[in-house]
Order: sequence, then C-alpha cells, then structure tokens
Amino acid sequence: MPAPLIWLGAGLAALYAGSKYEEHKRLSRTSVTHYPGEGTDEVSPENGSIVCCGIFGVFDHTGIWVDGNIIELKGNGLIRGVSPDRFIDNRSGEDIYVACNERGNALFENAAVDRATSKLYQYSDYDVIENNCHRFVWHCISGVNEPLTRFVDLNHQLSRHFRSRISWQPIAL
Repeated sequence: MPAPLIWLGAGLAALYAGSKYEEHKRLSRTSVTHYPGEGTDEVSPENGSIVCCGIFGVFDHTGIWVDGNIIELKGNGLIRGVSPDRFIDNRSGEDIYVACNERGNALFENAAVDRATSKLYQYSDYDVIENNCHRFVWHCISGVNEPLTRFVDLNHQLSRHFRSRISWQPIAL
C-alpha cells in the first residue's frame, strides 16, 4: 500500500512544480520578449554587451563582451576572458546570444568593460546559487554586488536597468 501513496505524492509534486514553472515563465515575459533560441535576427555585440549560451538545455551561462572576447566567471571561480568558441565549448548550444532592447539593438554598458577587465585572472568564491555568472554579469553592468540566482532574475534586473524588455538575439560574428 505505501508504494501507491509514494507515486501519488510524486505525481502531485510534479504537477505542482509544473504549474509553478508555467507561472514563472508567464511572469518572466514581462521582462523578456525573446529568450535565447527564440529570436532570429543576428546582432553584433558592443563592448560591454551581455551575452549568454545554453548549458545542456537546462541552464544559461552569461558573460560580458569585450573586444571580440567574453569575460566570464567560470565554475571554478576563475574570472577569465575567452573566445566565443571557447565560451560555448563543452556546453549544449552552438549559438551565443546578445541581450538587445525591443528595437533589436544590443544593450551595453561602457562601465561594464572596466569592471569586467579589472577582475580578470582573479578568483571568486563560486557558488551556483549565491555567487554565479549572473551575479558577476550584473555587478559588471550595474556596479551593484547582490545575489542573482537565476537567469530570469538577471533578465528582470537588465530590463529595469535598461528600461526595456530584453530580446536575446543570436550574435553575428
């Protein structure tokens, strides 16, 4: 008799999680018009642009575009500059996306270049929840050092900062 109750509990938990995910997705559309993979207009990033790629179809990894390279916070805590090819190496996607405004122009912050480059080759206490790539990117854009756990959190902050809904478009190389 306990096995059917376990299956019932697991089913209810999955149903609840699915409804929360759909609610979260619906609410996130207030900040984002196109998620990575939805937009098709290739855009050239500017220095200080926010870029992202997919990680095994589940997560998104973000960085700052600087002089044709991307400054990122790697999972081991190293802040490094990598080529676009290296940025997507060992990740699920073949594309890199740039955050754009609703008119399709790449969003960028000049100060992000200085903040990102000043951190190169330093180590940060990486934590997937408390100190991840999204927090690093937000700090580079805003100068504010506050936890951002999820990609959707970064999108909300970017939308407020740039006063525009975010449209993730593939980069033109």
